[in-house]
Amino acid sequence: MIKLDEIQKRLLSEVAGLHKVPEGAFNIRSNSESIGRASSANIEIIPREGGDGLEIHIKPGTKNESVHIPVVMTKTGLKEVVYNDFYIGEDSDVFIVAGCGIDNCGPQDSEHDGIHRFYVGKNAKMKYVEKHYGSGDGSGKRILNPGTELYLEEGSVAELEMVQIKGVDDTDRVTTAELAAGAKLTVRERLMTHGSQRAISKYVVNLNGAGATADVVSRSVARDESYQKFDAVLNGNAPCSGHTECDSIIMDKGRILAVPGLEANDVDAALVHEAAIGKIAGDQLIKLMTLGLTEQEAEEQIINGFLK
Repeated sequence: MIKLDEIQKRLLSEVAGLHKVPEGAFNIRSNSESIGRASSANIEIIPREGGDGLEIHIKPGTKNESVHIPVVMTKTGLKEVVYNDFYIGEDSDVFIVAGCGIDNCGPQDSEHDGIHRFYVGKNAKMKYVEKHYGSGDGSGKRILNPGTELYLEEGSVAELEMVQIKGVDDTDRVTTAELAAGAKLTVRERLMTHGSQRAISKYVVNLNGAGATADVVSRSVARDESYQKFDAVLNGNAPCSGHTECDSIIMDKGRILAVPGLEANDVDAALVHEAAIGKIAGDQLIKLMTLGLTEQEAEEQIINGFLK
């Protein structure tokens, strides 16, 4: 039986939507140790050699199953690098929930660097949700540096939802993808920074096969004196289509940098980048304030809707 204290339960709820032990395959990691693990008939979770992470093997043809691999940290001063490798069999369709929550009430920085590698077989589909959350009133930082590598075989589909809304002081996210013929990648990133927080997101997508497609979209809000950078590179190496978009709200003394990178190496590679950075429109605030909201309440309503 997994025993969790109230802080651990809150963190798991925030990053993985878990209020109890999940059904199916899962691994729950707390303060650098696995505190619960289970495989299913079609999904096997085993430790990597060296003990620095996990291997997750999903049998070909597996449908409508899930894997939960959340991480929580409640001790100040912890720093770890964890590697998780996913082998997703042909013609499967799976839902994967990751994410990390750090509650740091002490004076030392706490850091989790999670490196996830996905090998997606032919005609397989996966949806991957990764949420990051920080809390605690200590002076130590909450640092998360996720790395995601995707290797999509012919006809495979990967949908990524990356969310970081609250409490993470510093993050440097790097996502790379290699797409074979007919493969499809969709990324939806939602991000909010405040205080003096810093968030860097870098995507490098190589469209290597005919008919490969990628759609990478980031929506973000930078408040107070926080800083964000969105750096998206698409390399069209075959007849393919790719789209990146950065749509951001800037507030207070926040700073946002959007860096597009498009490289067409084939005459039939169609690549597009869009970027829009601006403050909340005054007419939106006025409209909500006429309905009885204060200016602060109106701002929160607009931000919540924007980041949904």
